[in-house]
Amino acid sequence: MLKQRPTIWCNFNFDEPARQELLAGIADAAERIAFIRRGEPADGQLSLRDADIAFGQPDVQQLIDSPRVKWLHISTAGYTKYDRKDLRDALAARGAIASNSSNVYADPCAEHMLSFMLAANRQLPQAIGLQRQSKWDFPAVRPRVRLLEGEQVLIVGYGAIGARLAELLEPFRAKVTGLRRKPRGDEGVSVLPMERLDELLPSADHVVNLLPNAKAMERLFNADRFSRMKRGGRFYNVGRGDTVDQPALRQALESGQLASAYLDVTTPEPLPPTDPLWNAPNCWITPHVAGGAQDEQHRLIRHFLANFTRLKNGQPVLNRIF
Repeated sequence: MLKQRPTIWCNFNFDEPARQELLAGIADAAERIAFIRRGEPADGQLSLRDADIAFGQPDVQQLIDSPRVKWLHISTAGYTKYDRKDLRDALAARGAIASNSSNVYADPCAEHMLSFMLAANRQLPQAIGLQRQSKWDFPAVRPRVRLLEGEQVLIVGYGAIGARLAELLEPFRAKVTGLRRKPRGDEGVSVLPMERLDELLPSADHVVNLLPNAKAMERLFNADRFSRMKRGGRFYNVGRGDTVDQPALRQALESGQLASAYLDVTTPEPLPPTDPLWNAPNCWITPHVAGGAQDEQHRLIRHFLANFTRLKNGQPVLNRIF
């Protein structure tokens, strides 16, 4: 599919050590690699129309108008803006493929989710709040701490992150069920179609939202679905903010229908200082950092290079999306 020495266009803003790592990994296997700074003029640099490979976050219309591009590799796990019929058709017509970086973010997002769940069960935010008051309140905290063992965890949007979270939960002996649009049957845990969501919400102790933003998913978690959840259940969102009706979530927390919510994503982002969600009871928010890692750029490059090698050897790429 790729020519012997392809030309690579990259608009991810890598730091200089990461650039050098990518250049060294490509070595002489590419004719040229051009780093395009997003938001800066590309005058005198490689045009996307002249590239065989696009790595990063290229403009969709420019991709459609770039007939040489045979491989699009997206630098994020989410790819909603690229999930378009016109782009799919354009790539298919030229025998091109697209992949994302979901493997890169599976570990950090799953670990973030697990930290949320452990914090919830072990009452860490509550204990920290008492510490700030120099208050030793054994009776307020000890009766509320819980084990994950035997608890029902419902992972909504079961992909690479959900699979990794299920692996991390295995030693805790939690009971994991996943939901996805089309279960494959080889996931290793019980994975059911998304249509079973309303049926499964009442028995879940922990509802984990990993859904991408898509028109069909907007405000999927609304007042009705929060009312279906087990009273005292916990809700987590490391997917996308627009999949949640935030006023309905706040009301579910204020009424005690939900024991707590742990959010890494919101709508909008950043969440305005005046948004009432900041002060909702037992709502804990991190600023969209779940995908972060100390070696994030290295992990992105390693993933790209692994796929580059696979393509050159005629093997299927990892995280192919279409």
